[in-house]
Order: sequence, then structure tokens, then C-alpha cells
Amino acid sequence: MAVPKRRTSRARTKKRRSVWAAGVSAPTYGRCEHCHEPKRSHGVCPECGYYRGRRILVTKQDEG
Repeated sequence: MAVPKRRTSRARTKKRRSVWAAGVSAPTYGRCEHCHEPKRSHGVCPECGYYRGRRILVTKQDEG
């Protein structure tokens, strides 16, 4: 069985793994159905607090 002669350095390991992050894309955004503001997909709208037609969060606008 093959065995490495030398330990792989931290720098070499991190250089190799740095390519893994290249496959990660930027988060996708959509429009809120309630207030039409941009929001993350599959998440609660930070402006109005609605998710899939239901109110989930109480926002600053509602408190004041």
C-alpha cells in the first residue's frame, strides 16, 4: 500500500481546498409576494416579516 513520504503542509492543503469555494455561487434573491421588496429565496422578508403568505416576524415598522 502506498504511504506518503512527507506530511502535506498546511499551505499546500489550503491551496488545494481553495478551489472548493469556487463552486459556491452567490445567494439568489427574489421578490416578496407581500411588499415586493428583494429578499432571500426560502427566507423571511426582512422588511415586512412575511414568509409564504404568513406573518412570521414582528418588524420595526409594526412596533412603532
